[in-house]
Amino acid sequence: MNAQLSPLSPPPARAEFSDTDLIRSGRRVIGIEVDALQAMKPRLDDSFAQACRLMLACPGRVVTIGMGKSGHIARKVAATLASTGTPSFFVHPGEASHGDLGMITDADVVLAMSNSGETDELLTIIPSLRRQGNRVIAMTGRPASSLARLSDVHLDVGVPEEACPLGLAPTSSTTAALVMGDALAVALLDARGFTAEDFARSHPAGSLGRRLLLHISDIMHAGDAVPRVGTDASVSEALVEMTRKRLGMTAVVDCDGVMKGVFTDGDLRRALDDHAVDLRDTPVLEVMTPQPKTITADRLAVEAAQLMEAHKISGLLVVDEHQQVVGALNIHDLLRARVV
Repeated sequence: MNAQLSPLSPPPARAEFSDTDLIRSGRRVIGIEVDALQAMKPRLDDSFAQACRLMLACPGRVVTIGMGKSGHIARKVAATLASTGTPSFFVHPGEASHGDLGMITDADVVLAMSNSGETDELLTIIPSLRRQGNRVIAMTGRPASSLARLSDVHLDVGVPEEACPLGLAPTSSTTAALVMGDALAVALLDARGFTAEDFARSHPAGSLGRRLLLHISDIMHAGDAVPRVGTDASVSEALVEMTRKRLGMTAVVDCDGVMKGVFTDGDLRRALDDHAVDLRDTPVLEVMTPQPKTITADRLAVEAAQLMEAHKISGLLVVDEHQQVVGALNIHDLLRARVV
């Protein structure tokens, strides 16, 4: 007895539908969507520039709205705008009719997205927004639609066909709207002179944020945690300090705290290779590395990683403008901070 499918169960795959058919179908979708984008490219005209000007002049935020799949695209466009220097957020048009319209101030520009341009939830709130004084940019696939007529600027994202063979599921149309949103965000980014450092400030937890915002002072060992011995210390005393502070090195400083050198694990191995060296009696000055590579606390942590890599070392002393030792860090500190 054959099991009955519930109304929500997906239909089974056709037995004759081979791997080659699946690949051919996927390639067909990509081809249709690429053609749709190519057809849209020449339509970027003065309307696109006007939309950008409205957003650049906006004293408030760019508020994106859309229903269904257009709503998903509108959310992503708002996120892209916000992360590239244009304050933006998404408002659900259905919720806007029940109180969330109060989230939109008269200083905001509204970017309304609907492929048909006839979405009831959008058309219901646009007149209220216009009365409030909001400028409206419409992104639709039909320049003659109601939403296009109600807007200050219309961006045509119409496509020749959907990639869905039934012509029902939004596919090419949502791709076109997403790309138009990216085009707006990047054009605004260029116009604002938005930099990688600006991007990092809105992405402090991301890898770029850590690379561009995290400074040596944020991760270095300071105060009593810095390994250091005086110039009169023996190799064994320096070894004890290295072991206690567990950074694989110790600074060698004079009575004023000015760096005279560094004693590292490598220096210890080289000293042990010299059988004439007595660890208790040999001064650390004789086996330390003088004039080691150092860095200042105001430099970026990624610069420490680059310095360590370039010179094949695993630790750095941090000094001030007077060459006084103020900190220390090693490769493990950079790894913990996810700089490398």
